Amino acid sequence: MAEVTYYAGTGRRKTAVAQVRLMPGTGNITVNGKPMTEYFPTTMLQARVVAPLEAAGALGRYDVVVKVTGGGIHGQAGAVSHGIGRALVAADENLRQVLRKNGYLTRDPREKERKKP
Repeated sequence: MAEVTYYAGTGRRKTAVAQVRLMPGTGNITVNGKPMTEYFPTTMLQARVVAPLEAAGALGRYDVVVKVTGGGIHGQAGAVSHGIGRALVAADENLRQVLRKNGYLTRDPREKERKKP
């Protein structure tokens, strides 16, 4: 059986958690078993997901498989973006500086504030 090589990254945003796998390929992005364009219907969300790949110049070089849970659609898009950034650094350490400068490796610490009595 052939050994599958992939690079993993975990991204988080609000309560959403995304487990990302990057594999050498043609640029297909699959989120929870669906194509990215179907899972994230708006162009704004799609742009947020592919932004780390564009910044790294890796768009079309990797197939991306994502499992994302929790949160809403915007939080999930942010978590996927964060996870892709981390996986790209696992694939190529030289991309760290570019991705850090553009903010794709920084976890957004903002969370929902509790309801006051």
